[in-house]
Amino acid sequence: PRHDGTASPEEVARFTAMAETWWDPDGKFKPLHRFNPVRLELMRRHFAARFGRDESAIRPFEGFTLLDVGCGGGLLSEPLARMGFSVTGIDAGDRNVAVARLHAEQSGVPVEYLAATPERLDPARMFDVVLCMEVVEHVPDVAAFLDHACARLKPGGVFVGATLNRTLKAYALAVVGAEYIM
Repeated sequence: PRHDGTASPEEVARFTAMAETWWDPDGKFKPLHRFNPVRLELMRRHFAARFGRDESAIRPFEGFTLLDVGCGGGLLSEPLARMGFSVTGIDAGDRNVAVARLHAEQSGVPVEYLAATPERLDPARMFDVVLCMEVVEHVPDVAAFLDHACARLKPGGVFVGATLNRTLKAYALAVVGAEYIM
């Protein structure tokens, strides 16, 4: 499907084709499955310090909202919801959202998933945390995308982003390393 705005139709199609493999720990997204525990622990510590919460609590982020932009199958959305965040995951790929919804329902984790891009969200919806993890390398206009994503932040909110560099060295280290060495 064609998406206007910040989504690249080619990239949406590429990730949609892999939608059913998001939760396979030995599939195409194996590097994320292996890396996410470290990333989640870092976020837990940072958010607890930022929001004055006890990071050792089971659900330290009750009452806080989080937007996961480019959520894919929900690999970060679900664990962050388990930490107490009220999570909204958005993705431009309808099949990714369908896979994420199904997994969350089967896991009993309350996450709101929407087939959307940041600019298509209701402008009144604001979040304490906005995540954009490994998304900007897939959008045609990074500045516009980041403007729309950051516009979803409440005053004093936290933006977290991660991306792969688009150099040949980054490709060799990240893509080839992740897919063939791990």
